[in-house]
Amino acid sequence: MNFLNALTATQDNVFSSIVSFMRDCFANFQLADAFDILFLSIVLFFAFRFIKGKKAGVLLIGIVIFFSIMIAAYFFELQATHFVFSQIFRVGVIAIIIIFQPEIRDALEKVGAGSISGIMSFGDQKKKRLQYSAAIDNICSAVADLSNTKTGALIVFGRTTKLDEVIQTGITINAEVNSNLIRNLFFNKAPLHDGAIVIDDARIAAAACLLPLTRRTDIDSDLGTRHRAAIGMTETSDAIVIIVSEETGTISVAHECTLTRDYTSDTLRKFLMRKIIKSDVQVNSADEA
Repeated sequence: MNFLNALTATQDNVFSSIVSFMRDCFANFQLADAFDILFLSIVLFFAFRFIKGKKAGVLLIGIVIFFSIMIAAYFFELQATHFVFSQIFRVGVIAIIIIFQPEIRDALEKVGAGSISGIMSFGDQKKKRLQYSAAIDNICSAVADLSNTKTGALIVFGRTTKLDEVIQTGITINAEVNSNLIRNLFFNKAPLHDGAIVIDDARIAAAACLLPLTRRTDIDSDLGTRHRAAIGMTETSDAIVIIVSEETGTISVAHECTLTRDYTSDTLRKFLMRKIIKSDVQVNSADEA
């Protein structure tokens, strides 16, 4: 009975403290506080969106649970539990930085690349649009032929994230994007057909590149190595990966940790134009021919 009374008294004290804290907060609430909360909410929203679907998301859930236990131990005066968890948490800050290092680097690269592209001159932007438009036309033409012949293919279209580490795993090509060259690279008896080709700065940077496989367990079990590598690539970069199935000839696209399937040359071109050049471009019959 004494224990129950003590527990009830503790709960009442905690509740009173929370009510008192909230009363004090709203008593001094100003317009600047509203903007502060709004800004923090936006930052947290984009942070959640960034880690959603990545392996870091599972780790973040564990950290939240860990932190919740530490707070509960503090309120209920579980001194031993609170002491142990607080000491682990102090060391854990460094561990978090190490664990999230790929995601942190990816985020900083995206911010930096976005700032650089924002100050690009209009002339350079127009030139880039023409280069990327030509590259997309050649990729879609090659992918359509590869799909018809059921020739497996894996094409990484780089965006703002640097892909130097992936490029170094393959053979340097450094050539203009050409549909005939792409078809020859993925010809099943060609020496460089096994692996991915990387498109960087509207050029074929390398072929036979190795991509990181996804560790997710919630994807279809019938997906092969190409599709798993494509999803894994989008988990560590903002690249768009195009896949042609060797078994069915189906054209798929991996983007932002998701896989969409059953593309045609027409729908693939529209998707790439929208995502790469950020403009809706209509494809007419002459383009397809």
